[in-house]
Amino acid sequence: MRKLLLVGIAVTAITASATFAQTTTPPPTASPPVAGKMTPKTAPKTAMPTKPRTAESLECSKQADANGLHGKPRRAFRAKCKKDLMKKV
Repeated sequence: MRKLLLVGIAVTAITASATFAQTTTPPPTASPPVAGKMTPKTAPKTAMPTKPRTAESLECSKQADANGLHGKPRRAFRAKCKKDLMKKV
């Protein structure tokens, strides 16, 4: 009788652990976007209408490229450059 009880407990433990090991959590469901709320992921990608770039802007961009400027230093350089070129004109 004792052996039968031990075998029963062992089988239950093996079956239960296999059951828990195979259980997966369901994937999260994607909720549809709320009307009127656009997130960066759901917002349609549309091109902004751009103005043609001026000769001064293009020249300052070329100079910034030649100097290897990026980010804030490039922006500051281009602003100063365009300001100086506009004074000359």
